Amino acid sequence: MVTIHSATLKGQFLLAMPSLVDPNFHQTVTCICEHNERGALGIVINRVHHLLTAKDIFEELTIKHTPAVHSIPIHLGGPVHVGEIFVLHGPPFTWEASLMITPLLAMSNTRDILDAIAMGRGPRAFIITLGCAGWGPGQLESEIKENAWLNYPIFEENIFDMPIEARWEEAVKKMGIDPTLLSNIAGHA
Repeated sequence: MVTIHSATLKGQFLLAMPSLVDPNFHQTVTCICEHNERGALGIVINRVHHLLTAKDIFEELTIKHTPAVHSIPIHLGGPVHVGEIFVLHGPPFTWEASLMITPLLAMSNTRDILDAIAMGRGPRAFIITLGCAGWGPGQLESEIKENAWLNYPIFEENIFDMPIEARWEEAVKKMGIDPTLLSNIAGHA
């Protein structure tokens, strides 16, 4: 596990502690895409928009699409930039702009990746999100010190292969923690 003294949390999952009651983040798993002295940007991977599918997005943007992609779910990536589309994806990484997160994971938000996904030629593994999560300089580090988050290195199977509703619990278990034993009360050792 990376400590808050590390230079970056990029490539880490943030797992909301039970005491984090903010409805935007309660029991969320957030993939940290970038973290530096200017702040952090992440994508929540375990919240789905229940009213939208990829078909709605492609039609809104007038992107030609095949019926095979109509039911792709749209995720709620976070409460920031909620009108913007982000794609968290595996290889290939040849899109106009792919921000590499790990050697096997990137985030893109350019039209070319959406065009490819719409025609069934996108990356094999991806999630499409509306919005992202963001923290100002030092904010995320402060929240970790206050026990709002656990962090753990990203494991790609949690993002793409695991049922959405199981992602938080399974990520906590991967850390070696029994989720039922996590306390709602913050404390410091």
